[in-house]
Amino acid sequence: MRKLRRFLAIPVLLALALPAACGREHPGDVVRIGVNDLAQPHWDVFKTKAAAAGITVKFTNFTDYNQPNPALSQGQIDLNKFQHVRYLANYNARNNDTLVPIGATEIYPLGLYSKKHRSVTEIPQGGEITLSNNPANQVRPLLNLAAAGLITLRNGPSWDSKLEDVDKAASRVRLTPIDPTLTASSLDSVDAAYVDDTWARQAGLTNDQIIYTDDPKRPDLAQYINIFAARAADQGNPTYLKLVQIYHDPDVEAAIKAEAGFQGIFETTPVDQLRATATQLETAFRK
Repeated sequence: MRKLRRFLAIPVLLALALPAACGREHPGDVVRIGVNDLAQPHWDVFKTKAAAAGITVKFTNFTDYNQPNPALSQGQIDLNKFQHVRYLANYNARNNDTLVPIGATEIYPLGLYSKKHRSVTEIPQGGEITLSNNPANQVRPLLNLAAAGLITLRNGPSWDSKLEDVDKAASRVRLTPIDPTLTASSLDSVDAAYVDDTWARQAGLTNDQIIYTDDPKRPDLAQYINIFAARAADQGNPTYLKLVQIYHDPDVEAAIKAEAGFQGIFETTPVDQLRATATQLETAFRK
């Protein structure tokens, strides 16, 4: 599930009533971290490194993306690591919350798949590209396509670019939004498609079929940097900040890189920049 972060949907989020048994009453020397990929071996390496630094870590695994932020807000966990800056900003705006990023982890490049072409230059005028019909998962593909020169966005790329912003007359390709579970199979009939990693793996797609990948260093992609999040009152907690550093320990990063399917790029963007991006997005989401 880890690479779903590239397409992390932004649903209407509601504060969930989570079990009181997981509340604030816990040993003060234990840091509880919510994750969505606890089966990954790197968390064992991370936990061992944390113990060597005198920090005891306890994990809670979530399979529902709606749960980790309310759990953090309600004090049932101390940190979470499952989301990018944009997702956190949208959660805060929708729920009037104040969770904050305390450190960057990685960013995942977004690839455009094709079975017909070897590069975007081969896509003909009027070629068809499919993408998710979920508006929350369309922003980054639109930014990607604009950067590739395949579409033109009226008024330029924006944090909330939409399909209706595409200048069809000035664009090389036409876009067809479909159910994301069908994007992989659509490759048999269209020029290219954005396929969520889950469906790409199930369909047997390979990296060799990716014909364009966005540059994660582009300023407009700062919103897609994955993070550790904490409550605002804990943003300066030295133990929590130490855990962010431990995540980037060479042994932890090596364990992450060794895991099947990992294509991320480790990020160490300063936390003040992460928070500035989150604040800017929150302001926009609240309008």
